[in-house]
Amino acid sequence: MTTVIEISDLSKSFRRGTPVLKGINLTVEAGELVALIGASGSGKSTLIRLIAGFERLDASGGKIRLLGEAVQQNGKRLKAQRRLRREVGVVFQQFNLVGRLTLLKNVLAGRLGRASGWRGTFGLFNEADKIKALTSLERVGMVDFARRRASQLSGGQQQRGAIARALAQEARVILADEPIASLDPASAERVMEILADINAKDGATIIISLHQIDHAFKHCRRIVALKDGEIVFDGPTSQIRPKDLTALYGIDLSEPESDEPKSDRPDPGRQKGAKAGVRAVQNQDERFPAVV
Repeated sequence: MTTVIEISDLSKSFRRGTPVLKGINLTVEAGELVALIGASGSGKSTLIRLIAGFERLDASGGKIRLLGEAVQQNGKRLKAQRRLRREVGVVFQQFNLVGRLTLLKNVLAGRLGRASGWRGTFGLFNEADKIKALTSLERVGMVDFARRRASQLSGGQQQRGAIARALAQEARVILADEPIASLDPASAERVMEILADINAKDGATIIISLHQIDHAFKHCRRIVALKDGEIVFDGPTSQIRPKDLTALYGIDLSEPESDEPKSDRPDPGRQKGAKAGVRAVQNQDERFPAVV
């Protein structure tokens, strides 16, 4: 298999040198669908932003290779970072659509990296670009909303539009940073199904950061778990156990679920998602046979 993402000894700190990620080593092969899980503050979003090139790793060391080329090393972005950016689509938690523009124009923004300099500068898209954008909207079930302003769409509809933008971009790698965190259960499942379909049919390599980890067990064959900025589990979904999730999230499984937040325990919504993940482990789907 072809290695698409290769991270070596990656570290990242922000204010006052507080480490967010420490000594991360990670390899992702072409066509993988990887769930990135962990409690709030574990470093999931920072790792995705580093791979996407939105952040720079620390100068003390580390390297990121993307599609076979080094894009960051020792705190510096390399020339290949800019050139390969169009190959990486990012799906954000808050959708990042321009509300005053139509959904079609938002999706066409995914074509900017494929357009020639002057066309991209003035947003002049040719017929082929428009067909690609409409086809992408059709893939996610949103073509009927192409002329509607993004601000008039529901959260789930906007997120499907954001995925269509990555499809129109023809991204070989899609990084989804908690794409279903703010969605209702039905919309969340629809988004996950679409991402899984893109992975299966287009062969796109996808990393999805998730708090609702029951979706990780349903749709992903590989899980990478972060705790306090370090990878504590990396392997097939079938190999993770309830005790691993208990240690990862610090959840007392005997404690009843509550809708009332308490300052001395994890956020209830995410606690429920983690407990759902534990139940998913206990009733693992036959699609994930045990590795022997």
